[in-house]
Amino acid sequence: MATIRYDEGYSFQTLCMASAFDVFQLCFIVVLNTAATALLVRLFRNRLSSSWGPVVFAIVLIPPVLVVLTQLFGLLGFGFNLGSPRIVFALLVFVPFAVGLTIDYFWMPAPEEVELPDEYRRN
Repeated sequence: MATIRYDEGYSFQTLCMASAFDVFQLCFIVVLNTAATALLVRLFRNRLSSSWGPVVFAIVLIPPVLVVLTQLFGLLGFGFNLGSPRIVFALLVFVPFAVGLTIDYFWMPAPEEVELPDEYRRN
């Protein structure tokens, strides 16, 4: 990223163009964070028997997991400079969190509606 400065003290940053591979990496991180959210929400819904327990656990525990996953991908060299930490948080944590919750609560059947074989049922 290049910074252009004027004599009056004003500055603005010009963003470098992202390659197709950078965009692919970004989409890969978003998809994996969405899948992690959907799987964790399903786990909470299966294991917790209260009605508000899965919601509270999802809101409290999943965003820190997504932040850690995003940091790990950054350490592995994935992604590129998006220009702002707010954009990174919105795109790599908030959007996958919202989409993962939506997938599990509105698209997947409720855990009580799934038929299991007799040996896997809880009494």
